[in-house]
Amino acid sequence: MDTRETITLDTRAQQRLTVLTHLLAGDVTLPQAAAYLRLSERQVRRLAAGYRRVGAAALVHGNQGRVPINRHPDELRERLVRLATTSYAGVNRAHLAELLTEREALVIPERTLRRILEANDVPPVRRRRPARHRARRERMARAGLLLQVDGSRHDWLEGRGPWLTLVGGIDDATGAVTGATFRAQEDAAGYFEVLLQTVRHHGLPVALYSDRHGIFWRSPARPPTLAEQLTGQRSLTQLGRALRDAGIGWIAARSPQAKGRVERLWGTFQDRLVSDLRLAGADTLEAANEVLARHLPRHNTRFAVPAADPQAAWRAWSLASPATAVFCFHYARRVAPDATLSWASRAFSLPRRADGASWARCGVILQERLDGSLWVSHEEHQYPLRPAPAAPVVLRARQLRREPLADLPQHRLIPAERLPSAATWKPAPDHPWRSNIKRPR
Repeated sequence: MDTRETITLDTRAQQRLTVLTHLLAGDVTLPQAAAYLRLSERQVRRLAAGYRRVGAAALVHGNQGRVPINRHPDELRERLVRLATTSYAGVNRAHLAELLTEREALVIPERTLRRILEANDVPPVRRRRPARHRARRERMARAGLLLQVDGSRHDWLEGRGPWLTLVGGIDDATGAVTGATFRAQEDAAGYFEVLLQTVRHHGLPVALYSDRHGIFWRSPARPPTLAEQLTGQRSLTQLGRALRDAGIGWIAARSPQAKGRVERLWGTFQDRLVSDLRLAGADTLEAANEVLARHLPRHNTRFAVPAADPQAAWRAWSLASPATAVFCFHYARRVAPDATLSWASRAFSLPRRADGASWARCGVILQERLDGSLWVSHEEHQYPLRPAPAAPVVLRARQLRREPLADLPQHRLIPAERLPSAATWKPAPDHPWRSNIKRPR
């Protein structure tokens, strides 16, 4: 009867078997064997003694083949696989571990979750691509020195709604997202909203780093207008004017790789944020922005890093005008003689000026703010606009159409007995009719 047992040796056990064989044969010394195996000489003696006694079985760990005492129950493992393939399908492993902790109260380490899903043949959502070699640039030393901004047009709602553009900004020093918003298209209003969020929660950055989108600048290849030729200066875009007024520098990137930090941010959002939008069932622009507002604090807690210099470079708002008056649309207008402004085929009246002077023929700046309100700025003062009263009614003589007698209502007809009789009635002697009658001599 064959009582031999098959023993499976892993790579480490095979190496130990080879070294011990040479040690017992006298080819290597005990110190050399300990150096090869990276073990102490005492441990090598114990391995050699066990090998002489029971053979290769001494090189196998005693717990091999046993169920670990801290192994997760089969019910829990089945639940994890079910959640990963149904409710949280399409969520990457690291994000799934966080969502299970937040939503399901299941504290499972990411590496453990990966092993459980791999053992059950659940394929990973994303495969890591090998990094390409590019010249690396050190992060800015202080937070607020450089804010990278960009827009990403993507099927964020995965067919449940329209394609949207996510406009956002990320601090170069810390990797914290300072502001973001969903828009139908990449437009100036989206960047205004990002800058307002940044000023509200952090402050003014020193410089803005973006691509060469027409929202930020007017290309020199464009022929200058007559006003630009007369002034000798290129006109600014709405966003360029706001950056100038706020004292924020603008740096233009020459390639997407130059602003790689914000480009990599889109990859993270298109993985994690898309999963949050799917789990929330967002299908409109407004619902997507609500999910985004809840996602940003969690994202910054997970991915933001401390700056090399703890002294932040964010600047407090010090302008006389509020931030909402700077990061909005400005239009030059002239007030009408009746102290009204015309905008979008509507008339708006202005309140009394601070100096009490008249508004007639005065040049002002009309502000269309992000909340839809209209304001006027003049000599560092802000005035809200309100709809002007309707124009006064001008009375004119009306031409009335004569109505046929048959069409008149009966209550408007005079009875025949009340009409004067022409046969019996005679004018008085002093009646004006008689004054022009020529009497015979």
